[in-house]
Amino acid sequence: MGILNVKLRICGAAPDLSVQNMMLVANHISWLDIYLLNAVRPVRFVSKIEVRSWPIVGWLASKRGTLFIDRSKRHDAARVSHEMSAVLKQGGCIAVFPEGTTSNGRLLRPFHASLLQPAVHSQSQVWPAAIRYTHADGSHNSAPAYVDELSFANSLALILSQPVIYAELEFLPPIPAQGKLRRQLARDAELAIAGALNLLASDNDASMSISYK
Repeated sequence: MGILNVKLRICGAAPDLSVQNMMLVANHISWLDIYLLNAVRPVRFVSKIEVRSWPIVGWLASKRGTLFIDRSKRHDAARVSHEMSAVLKQGGCIAVFPEGTTSNGRLLRPFHASLLQPAVHSQSQVWPAAIRYTHADGSHNSAPAYVDELSFANSLALILSQPVIYAELEFLPPIPAQGKLRRQLARDAELAIAGALNLLASDNDASMSISYK
């Protein structure tokens, strides 16, 4: 992360390479999130198919075994869900962003319960992680946020304009999927991450649909 002037701080107990059949669940602010998580524990991600064509980022995502979903195809979400279950059952580790899109880091969007269904099928551990970006004084840094109609090129320029970006990954206690429905898993993970970030969790039930940004 040196070339992007990002300094990473890790809090809590991160999953090491011995952990298998694990779904890493995090809030989503930036395309940088993927590199932060992979710097700690290499995992496979789920992403929209458009990411595959992004310069450098798309190539790296493909090399790391990212599962791409084509939102223009009606049944592609089901295909990806089956692939996620297969990876987990084989002892693999997958990371998802259950908000389904990015935020500016000052709020937490409702978690989509359907993204946790493969963890239920595979009886996985769900490992929540809270992501935040700050300045040197600890104040919120919005430069990494990849939101609204911001292009990838403009997002990269914003990030490179920062002298230093301080990124924090706080790993929270894992949540076993055994005996839980996906809505409960999604809610438990959402509350854990909201608490770590001092943000309010949504009042709404977790959505049944899958959405990717």
